[in-house]
Amino acid sequence: MTDKTSRAAMRTLAALLLALAVMLVTSPAALAEEGGGYPSANINVHDQASLQRGARLFMNYCVGCHSLKYMRYSQMADGLGLTEKQVMDNLNFTGAKFGEPIVSAMPEAGAEKWFSKVPPDLSLEVSAKGADWVSAYLKSFYLDPATASGWNNTVFPNVAMPFPLWQLQGEQVAVMNPPEDGQAATVKELKLAHPGGMTPTQYDQAVRDLTAFLAYVSTPDELPRSRIGAWVVIYLVLFTLFALVLKKEYWKDVH
Repeated sequence: MTDKTSRAAMRTLAALLLALAVMLVTSPAALAEEGGGYPSANINVHDQASLQRGARLFMNYCVGCHSLKYMRYSQMADGLGLTEKQVMDNLNFTGAKFGEPIVSAMPEAGAEKWFSKVPPDLSLEVSAKGADWVSAYLKSFYLDPATASGWNNTVFPNVAMPFPLWQLQGEQVAVMNPPEDGQAATVKELKLAHPGGMTPTQYDQAVRDLTAFLAYVSTPDELPRSRIGAWVVIYLVLFTLFALVLKKEYWKDVH
C-alpha cells in the first residue's frame, strides 16, 4: 500500500468517524423540529430535574386523558433516576403495576362521548410534530365560547381538547384582526385576562419541563445512547490508531 493510498484511506476513515459521531449525538426529535416556524422550546432532555418536573406535570394534568403506551413506569423510573417507591407513590394515579405501560384510566367509550374522539396517545408526539410545536401549542390556548369545550388554540385551531393547564397559566383571550374581504376575523395576539397560579416565567418553565419529558418519552434511548456514544467513538479512534501501527509493522519490510 502506497503512502498516497494510505493517506486517502485515513481521510475516508476520519470522515466516517465524524459522521458516526454526529449521528450518535443528534436526536431524532431535534431533526423533526427543523422548519417548524415556532419559537424554540429550549428543552434539555439531559436535565434530569427538568424531566422529573415534566413527569409530575404530565401525571397530574395529562394522564387523565392521554396515555404513553410505549413507556413503562419502570422504564420511566430508570430514565429519570427515580426509585420504584417514588414513582408508585407520586406518579402513578391509575393503579397500574410498576412494569406496566402508562395508560390513561379514561374509558374509550367515555372519551368518545365527552370529546367526540379518543384523546391521542402522546408517546410519539414530539417525534411526530417536534418539541417547538408542542411547546407553542401549550402556550396558545384561549377562551372561545363558540367552541364546545370553551377553548380554542392558535397553533391547532378548533382543537377539541379543553385546556388542561389553565389553572397554571390562567385564561388568555384573543385580540382579533378585523375581517377583510369577507374572510373571517383572525387572531392578532393573545392576552392574559385572568392570571393563573404561575407567573408567565414560571409557566414558561413548566411548559419547557413538560415538553422535555415528552421528548424523552418519544426517544427514551437518547439518554443511554448519548452516554455510550462517546465511548464508542473513543474506542473506534483507539482501534484505528492500533490498526495503523499494526499495519506499518506488518508492511515495513514490503517494498
